[in-house]
Amino acid sequence: MAAGDLRIPGEGILIGDKLYSKVSLTLDYCQLPPERLQNSPSAEHGLCADTEEQLRMRGCEMIQAAGILLRLPQVAMATGQILFQRFYYCKSFVRHCAEMVAMACVHVASKIEEEPRRVRDVLNVFHHLKNSKAGKTRVPMPLDASYINMKAQVIKAERQLLKELGFCVHVKHPHKIIVMYLQVLECEKNPKLVQTAWNYMNDSLRTDVFLRFSAETVACACIYLSARLLQIPLPDQPPWFQLFGALEEDLKNICRRILRLYCLLPASFNSLLQQVDQCCKALDAKGRFGAGALLAMGTPTIDTPSSFSPASKAVSPAVTNHSQKSPMSQVALKNACRKLTNGEGKTKVSRSAERRETVHTHPKRRRSRSVSSSRSPIHQKKYTSHREKERGKDRARDRDRERREQFPEAYMVLLYGFLWVFSRS
Repeated sequence: MAAGDLRIPGEGILIGDKLYSKVSLTLDYCQLPPERLQNSPSAEHGLCADTEEQLRMRGCEMIQAAGILLRLPQVAMATGQILFQRFYYCKSFVRHCAEMVAMACVHVASKIEEEPRRVRDVLNVFHHLKNSKAGKTRVPMPLDASYINMKAQVIKAERQLLKELGFCVHVKHPHKIIVMYLQVLECEKNPKLVQTAWNYMNDSLRTDVFLRFSAETVACACIYLSARLLQIPLPDQPPWFQLFGALEEDLKNICRRILRLYCLLPASFNSLLQQVDQCCKALDAKGRFGAGALLAMGTPTIDTPSSFSPASKAVSPAVTNHSQKSPMSQVALKNACRKLTNGEGKTKVSRSAERRETVHTHPKRRRSRSVSSSRSPIHQKKYTSHREKERGKDRARDRDRERREQFPEAYMVLLYGFLWVFSRS
């Protein structure tokens, strides 16, 4: 193919006569358009905006608490919370369990930030958090059928999370950006300002501001809110945030969303799940989703699987069932089996097999440690090498005996084959 045949139009890549779609993965796609932010899948399924906001906040709090118990770095916990927010702008809380998706986000985020944790540890931590909130005894999760079922659901949720996000799971965090901006403003020596901005940034992870604005704008908003709270003057001629490409309207919008977190009335996670169940029952009653139907955007629901592996088939598709009978009749097969066995009905076995049977019937007593340790290392080495030589000789004798015993069997099989061919001809 010549270089002139490769043309890149606006819609895709044209190679020869075929047009291929163009795939572009950038951080700009992590910011969702306004129409998608206004009409979330959960709102389309009848879930009110306040309940959805509470579920997002509770899910991010669970991820943060689980990350602390798993001793994950703050960057990994921030990645898990942003993935959680992204997923629920693709799917609905009504059809996907928030707790399972939170576990999957923790597991994926730990691998993204190169601090992997086992699924068993993630399940134990969430089980511990659930029991501690309910006031139950804190015991580890038993390894029973429910554990295997839950582990399968978490792995399935992890796969669906990656599928819905298109494997675009990179997150740009404003942790380093805040410190860099404060150094430019010559405020890095004020520990109270730095810590307050850092705290606001961690709290903003429980909102969807990272899906609406860039990380640089969120960092400017955290500094802006901290300076207003601590009454620290910052340059305003021109405004300092214009140096970093941020708008004052965006900063105020982010500040309002962060401060709204502290005004929300706390709601229990169980009550939120009950509201989700009511919406799910209402949808099923309307008949929008039947049993086994696909969700919006064409992906199956995360139901309770009967088993983690797919059901095995009785016959492989590559194997065909022939209706023809075996060339040798059943009587001939029985006669061949009788002649290939001893008169007593037992097949011939080698000496090594007989020796193993006698050892199993009469178990040898274990030698005490004092006796085994009394032998010097040199004598022990000679003793073990002599035993290995004897075993090698026994194995060689057994192989020769088995070859001699198997030759008549192969000869009889060939003889029956020739007899059958001559009888057919």
